[in-house]
Amino acid sequence: MDASRIEASLRRIAHEILERNRDLSDMALVGIRTRGVVIAERIARVLQEAGGVTMPVGSLDITLYRDDYMRTPVGPQPVVRSTDIRFSVEGRRLLLVDDVLYTGRTIRAALDAIIDYGRPRSIQLIVLVDRGHRELPIKADYVGKNLPTSQEQSVQVRLTEIDGLDEVQLEEGA
Repeated sequence: MDASRIEASLRRIAHEILERNRDLSDMALVGIRTRGVVIAERIARVLQEAGGVTMPVGSLDITLYRDDYMRTPVGPQPVVRSTDIRFSVEGRRLLLVDDVLYTGRTIRAALDAIIDYGRPRSIQLIVLVDRGHRELPIKADYVGKNLPTSQEQSVQVRLTEIDGLDEVQLEEGA
């Protein structure tokens, strides 16, 4: 995907959100660090432009919730970043945002992390790319692009705010 296809996908997702959810007043976006946050902020801008909806955006660090955190105790220490959710998740409908959906383990960790902040009324999942190969029963509600891959391939999402350009690349040799 190039920059224009990423933009078109995020616009389509924003319009799907507007169509599926009549009242957005109790909704918020929560992006999984790092690229999920950028995608959530972009979707929030499109929602503002297209529907006049101002939706709060939070960022979620899942490092300490990962199920592989202690699997390699002698390996490099993970970088723990901050979670920044400046609104109550209690009773709110959340839109959880990530760049790539793969095994489902990142999303499982994010769900655990969110529950530590309260009990949302519901959580919908937004991903830019769904590459398949699920290990857990997790399915996205909104998908920018389904990209079938092999286990040996990797999906690299690059966003201007972090990487200096917008693209999604499928690379061999994960």
